[in-house]
Amino acid sequence: MDQAASSRPRDGVNPGAAPSGGPGAAWTVLGLETSCDETAAAVVRLDEDGRATVLSSVVHSQTDEHSPFGGVVPEIAARSHVEKIGEVARRAVAEAGVGMGGLTGVAATAGPGLVGGVMVGLSFGKAVALARNLPLVAVNHLEGHAVSARLTEDAPYPFLLLLVSGGHCQLMEVRGVGDMTRLGATIDDAAGEAFDKIAKALDLGYPGGPALERLAATGDGSKIALPRALLGRDGCDFSFSGLKTAAARLAAECRTDQDRADLAAAVQSAIARQLSERSERAMRDYAERHQHLLFVVAGGVAANGEVRRVLTETATRHGFRFLAPPLAYCTDNAAMIALAGAERLALGLASDIDAVARPRWPLDEATAAAQPLHLKAGRKGPKA
Repeated sequence: MDQAASSRPRDGVNPGAAPSGGPGAAWTVLGLETSCDETAAAVVRLDEDGRATVLSSVVHSQTDEHSPFGGVVPEIAARSHVEKIGEVARRAVAEAGVGMGGLTGVAATAGPGLVGGVMVGLSFGKAVALARNLPLVAVNHLEGHAVSARLTEDAPYPFLLLLVSGGHCQLMEVRGVGDMTRLGATIDDAAGEAFDKIAKALDLGYPGGPALERLAATGDGSKIALPRALLGRDGCDFSFSGLKTAAARLAAECRTDQDRADLAAAVQSAIARQLSERSERAMRDYAERHQHLLFVVAGGVAANGEVRRVLTETATRHGFRFLAPPLAYCTDNAAMIALAGAERLALGLASDIDAVARPRWPLDEATAAAQPLHLKAGRKGPKA
């Protein structure tokens, strides 16, 4: 999607006519998600009153293909997406029971993510839009996570969002699709990355986050002291690199299964605590400006039971209603992409057919440009 498309009505030439619905119209959208190691397709209907219904959601996981390497291999992921995207999309349309002729729009992840995989889903989405003369929406993957709770629950705008996943960790004020302000973000590693890398250091296999959570259930985290990041720093930013490094060193010193379980519990507690502390700061600021207090937690790490428990307590303590998507919609899925696309189409927003795949794409581009979290470094710039 061209950068301006997130904030203005469609003005380019899409394969079909401009969105014919708008406010008060219903949309049935095919969503496609290929930003990492899941090939996913879904069909979501957005009714005239703004209520979403998931008609189908199909996800092909590449876990078995990446497990021997202990993490996602971009080339393998992209090739698998090419092989599976057609089959997955056909299943989604068939299970939805609407047929290709029942679709009124197509939405595909256009970034951020592994650009080889993003290109597969976006190209397939363009092909469907061209073939069926449908409007196309190139969706920011993070915006999909931002609206994911709205798939199954009443989550009216605005709300405070903690988006916490393998590649991203940020606090956002969400006023609607294309209308979000960043309150804080990680200055180095994401929480999900810390989970996965520490799990790898503990030799727990891939995917590491769920394995670490299972191991932590038998451990006592109070036995191990881990560093606490950014204690003297104002604001709502996060940092997990120091925790990751310290835990990896301690993992090498573990001698028994109980040692490993204790370390896993300590890591999980430390991550949950930092997420809670930073969220509390954002809640205090948000509550000064809003009467209706809703705190949404989305992304893969939102599936962690301890993280949910701690954040639920934090939200309740500050008078916020806590909401997280069902576990199936916490991790990468296409239903959230379809919903983000449908909400944009309902506002008259669509993308040009030349929308590009973007490996980096901040939700709040104005703040990202004005207040970068990193200084430029190296030929290709900082880690995003």
